[in-house]
Amino acid sequence: MTVFQERFYMILTAIFIASLVTCNLIFQKFFTWPSLGIPNFALSVGIIAYPVTFIVTDLISELYGKRRANQVVLAGFFASVFTVVLVYVAMAVPTADISPLDNATFEKVFGLSGPAFFGSMLAYLTAQFIDIRIFHFWKRLTEGKYLWLRNNASTMCSQLVDTSVILVILCSAGVIPWESFYSLLWMGWMFKVFVALIDTPIIYFCLWLLKDKIQPTSYLEES
Repeated sequence: MTVFQERFYMILTAIFIASLVTCNLIFQKFFTWPSLGIPNFALSVGIIAYPVTFIVTDLISELYGKRRANQVVLAGFFASVFTVVLVYVAMAVPTADISPLDNATFEKVFGLSGPAFFGSMLAYLTAQFIDIRIFHFWKRLTEGKYLWLRNNASTMCSQLVDTSVILVILCSAGVIPWESFYSLLWMGWMFKVFVALIDTPIIYFCLWLLKDKIQPTSYLEES
């Protein structure tokens, strides 16, 4: 593997981890999209950063293979756990008088509830590993053809799993009322499907830019 290939892999890994950690830190803010005309439409801003992780894993899967993609997923998991540890340490230390944020505000913004973090990590691991597995299943089945098919099929299926798992955990823990389950599931998944459709030309463009520098792994290497 060339120096450029290794450096680009490190860049993709950094983008993946940054997106995942950011998602876990900002998820408590919700936004609306009035132009859609959908009543009670509200989604966590974390949903903006999280789909980036699936773009990255699909790129890594295509360029570097399943093993490297799985490594990035595990690295993201440990980075998220370490981030939460640091946040709890930051909440535990006493607040100085000159601090622009008091402890209550800091905890309200950055404090991750146990069920929310557990649900997020369980959904993350399940969805990402499913995404990678489906991606390579379709790559083998189509003998390396139809990138658009494996990209969209893997992301849409895994995002449905991701949204379902975290909502079941949060509703079971009482963080979100069960009455909101289906609306949040539908809105969350449809938003992710929309992002999945958008990221397909992005992946094609990235592969076109890299065609003289990195050759995608053969489907024969994934069997």
